[in-house]
This record gives sequence, structure tokens and C-alpha cells, in this order.
Amino acid sequence: MGDLVRVERQGGIATITLDSQHNRNALSRQLLHELNDALDESEAARVIVLRHEGPTFCSGADLKERSDPNSPPDSRPMVDAMERLMDFPCPTIAAVQGSVRAGGVGLVAACDLSVVAPSVSFALTEVRIGVAAAVISVPILLRVTPGKIAVPMLTGEPFDTGFAREIGLITHVSDDVQGTVDTLCEAVMAGSPRAIAATKRLLRVVPTLDRNTAWAEMRALSDELFRSADAAEGMAAFREKRTPEWPTFAT
Repeated sequence: MGDLVRVERQGGIATITLDSQHNRNALSRQLLHELNDALDESEAARVIVLRHEGPTFCSGADLKERSDPNSPPDSRPMVDAMERLMDFPCPTIAAVQGSVRAGGVGLVAACDLSVVAPSVSFALTEVRIGVAAAVISVPILLRVTPGKIAVPMLTGEPFDTGFAREIGLITHVSDDVQGTVDTLCEAVMAGSPRAIAATKRLLRVVPTLDRNTAWAEMRALSDELFRSADAAEGMAAFREKRTPEWPTFAT
């Protein structure tokens, strides 16, 4: 565990906490390095929760580092973190109780689910410092149609959780963030890890396919899953009115 990011694992749930409060959890080189290390440690988890300490979830790029002429910009560690949050076979959940700015919006968008306190505000402030919300546009625009996010991206104006939920950027607004996260984790843990991984993938892939290809690939996936040990165990448990004992799923 590092100084700015820590990981706790319990019962299949990995909780990754951003704790760089001196700079409002800014995306410094050290924080991103430790975040990727934390994701390494969480690869076997069945759910990953990304949370924070302090009043800010993430303030975006570390501008002191980014303005250093002796340190050329490198967005690869941020891209790696977002890609991994999106592509892990297990669900990823952002637990947000403080403000979210710039790159922090990208981290939230990269998670499958997000639980946000009603008081939280968001802003895509990149244009106000002379750059664009470039790499974070990838997860954002996979969730939100361009017309719905154009005003915040072009103006840098803050927006609230109601708007974020309305446009599909976040999935949950809750007065009890931790309680809602716990409920979601419990629900995910009840499912088959293999089936959840397949579901997470199809949510990402099917919208990119033409209809005939989608039918063919999803028919093959359905037949494969119904033949699996997970399906056999799940249906047996349903008949016998017991909790399934899911086979080990190697990613």
C-alpha cells in the first residue's frame, strides 16, 4: 500500500481509497502510479469500489506537475487506470461524497456504477486552463451522448448530481453513499462471476456491433453460458432453494 492510495480487501470486495488530501486528490504521477498498483492488487476481486478521503473525490490533473517544463506530459498512466476500471471482468463502483473536477469525472465515468451524494458538484474545467477533456472523453462519451455533455465541456461550468444522473454520467444519487454501495456489492456477489463478466462485456460490445453480428455473437454467448458449470449450479440451486456455490472463475 502506498502513501496516497490504499487498498482493503474483504470477502471478495476490494476498496481502493484515494487519500491525497493536501492537493484534493489531484492526479499526480505518484497517485496514478499507486492507483495502478492498487488495481494490480485488486485483480482477483469480485467487486472493486473506488472511494476517497477528504471533501474532494478528485480535482483533476496535478497542475503543478503539468506546468513543469522539465517534466513532459504523459497521459498513459491515467489512460491505463481508466481502461482497467472499464475492462476488469468484475464490476467497478465509484463512491463519491465530494466534488469531482476534470480528470476525476473521467474516473467516475470509467466505473460501471457510481453512487454520489446529492451535494456533490461536477465540472469539466479543462478549457479554462487551455486544454481539452481529451482522454477522459473516451469513458464519458461512452456513457453520455455528445449533445448532452457539450455545454459543460465547452464552458467549464459546474453541474449538479441531478444533471449528471439525467444525462447518464452517474447511476445513483444517495443520502447514504456507503449504504447504497454495500447494497450494490451484496447484489453483485450473489451473481455468478462468469455471468457478470459476460454481462459487463456485452454492455460494452453490443452497442458497437451491427444487428446481424450482434445476434450471432449473443446467440453463441447464450448457448455457451447455458452449457457452463455456472448455469448448471445456478439452476440446481434455484430448484433446490439454496444459495449457489459458484465455480472458481479465472480471468
